[in-house]
Amino acid sequence: MKAVLCKDYGPPESLVVEDVPSPSAEAGQVVLAVHAAAVNFPDVLIIENKYQFKPPLPFSPGGEVAGVVQEVGEGVSTLKVGDRVIGSCGNGGFVEELAIPATSCIPIPDAMDMETASALVLTYGTSYYGLKDRAVLKAGEKLLVMGAAGGVGLAAVELGKAAGAYVIAAASTAEKLALCKEHGADATLLYPADAMDKDAQRAFSAQIKDLTDGAGADVIYDPVGGTYAEPALRAINWEGRYLVIGFAAGDIPKIPLNLTLLKSCQIVGVFWGAFVARDPKANEQNLADLMALYKAGKIAPHISARYPLAEAGAALRYMSDRKVKGKVILNVRSK
Repeated sequence: MKAVLCKDYGPPESLVVEDVPSPSAEAGQVVLAVHAAAVNFPDVLIIENKYQFKPPLPFSPGGEVAGVVQEVGEGVSTLKVGDRVIGSCGNGGFVEELAIPATSCIPIPDAMDMETASALVLTYGTSYYGLKDRAVLKAGEKLLVMGAAGGVGLAAVELGKAAGAYVIAAASTAEKLALCKEHGADATLLYPADAMDKDAQRAFSAQIKDLTDGAGADVIYDPVGGTYAEPALRAINWEGRYLVIGFAAGDIPKIPLNLTLLKSCQIVGVFWGAFVARDPKANEQNLADLMALYKAGKIAPHISARYPLAEAGAALRYMSDRKVKGKVILNVRSK
């Protein structure tokens, strides 16, 4: 079978595509014929040795796939050959065949195609855990989503709207903001061109205040980090919650802690992968909630680009260059 491999840490262009032996299902596992694999920002970080998890070399990136069960290992009673499933694997997903624990798979609804299935779990799972469990977002609250046109950002826009919040989407271009409006954002905020300019940062804070009737955002969802984290926090409401999702900007901001005292607010970490491992039952319920929201038409991944498996490096470069709106998909097999 074909597999995309990271043999040495480096940029997307360093990935190789090679023939490797097909896997067999061990006890508790199934083997999937992978049809589609989603590309996510952690895939860029993991091949550059910048991610929290560091699998031994060589490895295949790719944390979520959709496929068909083609082999069932000993002790597996929940799945059978021919079942269509979403597989959450952390890494190893950019392959034609994947051995994965049966407990890491969930059925794909009949009405859901493979591309959509591969794009759903990581971004919506992260955003739902962040907004529901960590921020306890309430209907009527004002939610600011930073990097709102990216995968987790656009998911947060949709989920915030589904929760009844007033959603403000912040992004770097008018085109990205237009997409956010299409997915339910009530208001939009364009990042100033010069992120290092102090006046621009103060203006950014002022715009957040203007869009929240002077009160500030009740919840700030930030997968970006970088220069605008502190100006956003300065525009948080009393007892607001600032969700730390990740650092797509590359810089981890250093926040003056007196800002939390002045607003009696919280800076809240959101580590969805660790949550899944620590509380699988709660994650199972969250995924069931997400499937219900999908069936109700309240969420739907926006897929902006598709690549064949052999062009995984190009797909990761597209992600690394921050050109992505919503999700990028690898079509591993013909649909």
